[in-house]
Order: sequence, then C-alpha cells, then structure tokens
Amino acid sequence: MESTAIQYVSDEQGNAVAVIVPIELWREIASERETAYLLRSETMKRRLLEARQRHDGMAFEEACEKLGI
Repeated sequence: MESTAIQYVSDEQGNAVAVIVPIELWREIASERETAYLLRSETMKRRLLEARQRHDGMAFEEACEKLGI
C-alpha cells in the first residue's frame, strides 16, 4: 500500500462511512484547521502576523535548557 493512499470504509450497503488517511496527511489537515480557527479572531490574527515578522528569539534547545526540561 502506498503511504499516501486514502482508504474508505464502507458499510454493508456499500456506503462510505469513514476514511483512513496517512498520519502525515492528518497532521497537515489538523494544522491547517487550527490555523484557520486562530485566524478567525482578529486578536490572534494580529499576534500571529506579528510573530511571523519577529526575528529575535532563541533556539528550541536553548529554551528547553533554560526551562530545565
């Protein structure tokens, strides 16, 4: 089976009742849905756009170290 194959689950009458998608595709879909949800709020939209323009910050590993995790 191809890793990008989408599988359909049918009932006894042949009606599609569910879908099985590869986990990477599901994560992409979930991420897009979360972004769309956040962009509905003008406040969150502004915060996300401001965050995209920021260039200061620290590496993930450095933040973990500072937090002791």
